[in-house]
Amino acid sequence: MTPLVLCFGGTFDPVHTGHLAIARAVRDALHADVHLLPSADPPHKGPTHASAEQRARMLDLAVEGEHGLIVDRRELRRAGPSYTVDTLRELRAEYGPHAPLVWMVGGDSVFGLDSWHRWRELFELGHLLAIDRPGSPIDPDALKARAPEVHAELEPRWCRPAQLHALPAGGFAEFPLGEERPESSTALRRRIADQAPGWRDWLPAPVADLIAASGLYGRPVP
Repeated sequence: MTPLVLCFGGTFDPVHTGHLAIARAVRDALHADVHLLPSADPPHKGPTHASAEQRARMLDLAVEGEHGLIVDRRELRRAGPSYTVDTLRELRAEYGPHAPLVWMVGGDSVFGLDSWHRWRELFELGHLLAIDRPGSPIDPDALKARAPEVHAELEPRWCRPAQLHALPAGGFAEFPLGEERPESSTALRRRIADQAPGWRDWLPAPVADLIAASGLYGRPVP
């Protein structure tokens, strides 16, 4: 069986323990490495709060010594916006036509998939794996009502995560998380700026130390 290539993209501004819990859960369930790809210029979001290299460095610290979690800087080396379709095209050229490529997304993001750049081409290049909150799988009826084009595209592609090994591309699966994760990068940045008690709890210790020492997110340097 050809190993999956699991890709977890995002701004990681900053990377927090929730991100790592998702990456570990998918890695362990699907028995494959997870590549974490910090985006340089996400077109669907506003400007990031930390620079691209700062966000990548925090990822390096977060996964240091952890098997199966790999930081991939390819989007930082590419000029222009970070479009997922371009990244998948680059990965497909690198891994060849037969490797199963999987792009991980939040379950809620599926409802806006038709706003992504050349979104239908994603399935020519890889699979999509939606990370669902505990007890909240994607409701096909709600998806059909809110995003009928997405529903029509996904309906014939729906499969189980374990089936993604079978083909290099074209599938859609849901991955249920075992427990609710409270972490949010937006809320975390606010907690850091306000010096809220326990702000470090949502961060790997080396990342928290870097933020404290550098003054990122409004933390004053002593």
